[in-house]
Amino acid sequence: MMKASVIVLGAGMVGTSTAYHLRQQGLEVVLVDARQPGLETSYGNAGVIQREAVEPYPFPRSVGKLFKVGLGLDNTVHYTPSALPGLASRLLRYWWNSRPSAYGHIAGAYSALIRHALDEHLPMIERAGASDQIIKDTGMYIMYRSARELTAEAAIARQKAQQYGLKLDVLNGTELASAQPMLKCSMAGALHWRDPWSIHGPGRLVGRYAELFGHDGGHFAIGHAQTLRRDGAGWQIGTADGVVQAEHVVIALGPWAGEALQPFGYNVPLFAKRGYHREYGAVKNCPDAPLLDTHTGTMLAPMGDGVLRITTGADFSRFGAPPALRQLTRCCHHAGEMLDLGGSRPKAGPWLGNRPCMPDMLPVIGPAPRHRGMWFHFGHGHQGITLGPVTGRMLAERIAGKTPFIDMTPYLPERLNL
Repeated sequence: MMKASVIVLGAGMVGTSTAYHLRQQGLEVVLVDARQPGLETSYGNAGVIQREAVEPYPFPRSVGKLFKVGLGLDNTVHYTPSALPGLASRLLRYWWNSRPSAYGHIAGAYSALIRHALDEHLPMIERAGASDQIIKDTGMYIMYRSARELTAEAAIARQKAQQYGLKLDVLNGTELASAQPMLKCSMAGALHWRDPWSIHGPGRLVGRYAELFGHDGGHFAIGHAQTLRRDGAGWQIGTADGVVQAEHVVIALGPWAGEALQPFGYNVPLFAKRGYHREYGAVKNCPDAPLLDTHTGTMLAPMGDGVLRITTGADFSRFGAPPALRQLTRCCHHAGEMLDLGGSRPKAGPWLGNRPCMPDMLPVIGPAPRHRGMWFHFGHGHQGITLGPVTGRMLAERIAGKTPFIDMTPYLPERLNL
């Protein structure tokens, strides 16, 4: 029997960062997952700590956009019709929360987290020795094929940059071609957000953070959330190293959090936006920074050593359903139009992951409504890699009995009326 102060369930970026910060608070922590750290949702990230993502992705409000998505003409979003009945109530709430009168408040709470992303990652990156090996200060390029769209988006971006203190360059087609000469097709231009950091291997970064946690005295164990049980006033879980007992348990299971909480009577309105990637090796003239083609929803993310990761937008399909590869196939085709992939070949089969999203676009962080010692920590959507160290520190401070460095009120589970 192993005893600890806290069990953290889930070893993605969010759970691993939480475990790390709990150790910094002096608590005995066991991090538990069915796989090694960083091999699920966090592994498939597009490779960016998105400091510029100060506002969450709202539900499209444009009738034209929705019409194109409905007809399958917009590759940024894909859906499986048979999955929609099961997602309908949550997507409707997502759409309702995207209306301007609600979205402003949500964006304010979201930006309060994002503004700390680089500051919270930096000390962990430096301790992990990842500054040069994994992290690159390149920014990211949001590319447009339409001059009219570029002009409209640049105006919005400039306002956002001024409001949130972000660094932005608006490039015309010639300037973009000069900055990224490997591009074969012409673009109207791009927004070069200079704050984001590129990650050459998001899963590797999570692994480095997990090593820090172990170096500091934390313990990792293979185990399954289904074995979580009440144990008197605390909790216990079965692992490959034996049963672990603790006063607290943190549910940081990303898209699996809802399933894990159902036996305890919580019906969490979590839903998954699926995303895909395929990697090509030995790419000549691989970009030095992430490039997003907004027209086709294709992200070109360098992973280092000539490896290019091609990632997709959002796929709304049933959780656990077989891959729907049309989006990724199109993205790989468009990547070949933009870059000379030459004789490079896919390194492995397509990868599929699930982004854990909430209808109000905010993560869920705080004490469970009806179970003493249980803590929720999930629902980070597209930004688990970016926000893990931020929200991990917040929750660790709260569990340790301190005042969190960010007001947790907007993210508390009580807002869900569970």
